[in-house]
Amino acid sequence: MKYLCLVYVEEKTLHAMPQQERIALSDESMAYCDELQKQGQLLAASPLHPVETATTVRVREGRTSTTDGPFAETKEQLGGYLLLDVRDLNDAVRIASRFPAAQYGSIEVRPLKENGCA
Repeated sequence: MKYLCLVYVEEKTLHAMPQQERIALSDESMAYCDELQKQGQLLAASPLHPVETATTVRVREGRTSTTDGPFAETKEQLGGYLLLDVRDLNDAVRIASRFPAAQYGSIEVRPLKENGCA
């Protein structure tokens, strides 16, 4: 079954870290992703650019509008994702709990609907 793990972190917490600590966190995350890929459990993963680079798109009554930034103001911002292919939710939660960013933020684990488009 496929699960999307949405990695939320407070960007100001990451920016406040010493550079060496941020590099170590990134290296640890990449190593973990490599391990999951070798086991056939990771289909895709990527960090995102900072939240200030986001654009939110809405269509209301046939009119498209765009807004700079995320849809909602929250303490934590979406920082990246992992797309997993694992046996069940327990496996997905186990993997998410070992992802280094979980120590600084949260990881939302959601099953994917295998048919259709959003």
